[in-house]
Amino acid sequence: MTDDVDRNRRHFLTVATVVTGGVGLVAASIPFISSLNPSARAQAQGAPVEVPLGSLEPGEMIRVMWRGRLVFVVRRTEEMLARLSSVTDFLEDPNSEVVEQQPEFAVNQHRSRKPEFLVVEGSCTHLGCAPLAEFQVGPADDWFGGFYCPCHGSRFDLSGRVYQNVPAPTNLRVPPYRFLREDLIMIGADSGVA
Repeated sequence: MTDDVDRNRRHFLTVATVVTGGVGLVAASIPFISSLNPSARAQAQGAPVEVPLGSLEPGEMIRVMWRGRLVFVVRRTEEMLARLSSVTDFLEDPNSEVVEQQPEFAVNQHRSRKPEFLVVEGSCTHLGCAPLAEFQVGPADDWFGGFYCPCHGSRFDLSGRVYQNVPAPTNLRVPPYRFLREDLIMIGADSGVA
């Protein structure tokens, strides 16, 4: 009978030890597994960004950050839009044929969902400098204004298309975006146009 008691006791102690060890292992692994998730800061940097357009006047530009990148949002005037077709002979890629540079919706002269609004990354495709917005420039050397990179002289038109014979090899990138309302866009998501 003592053998039965000892066996039952051993069995109970074995099961209790295994269960306690399993609970301890799970409890110890929770912080480790949690540390593999991205931080709140990293999640925020990758999240889409909403940009209100209601206060943006024609001819103005705002700068926003998305995924650690500078993005220009320009509300173009009718005059700015009229200039786009007059510069195509001077552009390296007037038809935006480098597919990796923009979503499919931006393969057009305006490089945008709506001609009035331009959304491009504010990073020169030569060495990543931030181009300056020079919209009111008169015709000089066949450049009618747009974006100018002062670092090495690259020029882009009012759609972010690169001019010929400048250091930048390709157009400014168009990030994915969509309109949530007439006066609100979301940069970082390009499906579902409102």
